[in-house]
Amino acid sequence: MLRLFLNPASEGYLRGMAEEFHQSTNAIRVELNRFEEAGMLVSETRGNKKIYRANTAHPLYPDIRNILMKYVGLDQVLKEVIERIGRLEKVYLAGDYAVGKDSGIIDLIFVGKIDKSYLMKLIDRAEKMIHRKIRFLNYDEEEWKQNHRSVPDREKFLLLWEKE
Repeated sequence: MLRLFLNPASEGYLRGMAEEFHQSTNAIRVELNRFEEAGMLVSETRGNKKIYRANTAHPLYPDIRNILMKYVGLDQVLKEVIERIGRLEKVYLAGDYAVGKDSGIIDLIFVGKIDKSYLMKLIDRAEKMIHRKIRFLNYDEEEWKQNHRSVPDREKFLLLWEKE
């Protein structure tokens, strides 16, 4: 579920997911069929591959995504950080969790002018609460505009929060 529901832009096909998760194609197929029959996944055929992605129009999609955010612990991290960090503009999820892999290491990108020493204290506390390692990068807005465009795979970044 993490693979497809945490990042709405994420897609996958049967054999690719079987290899990625080290499971048999039959086990993956059964689960994909169940989710598609329930309307929670949509699929399309590209060449000889059936590509699956989360159905963001499904009425339960926001709830499932929120549950996954809580499972990973991102909801607590964001709440703590946003309230006290400084002039934060955006927060992105990167790395394994952005593509739906539960590796135990959360990679975050903060865009804005932040108090890094305070952020380190918050991260230390959050890691203890959620039992996961958190790594982060910080860019000011100009650096982010210049640097993120050079990354070839846009799925690497999942916008978690943006200043209104």
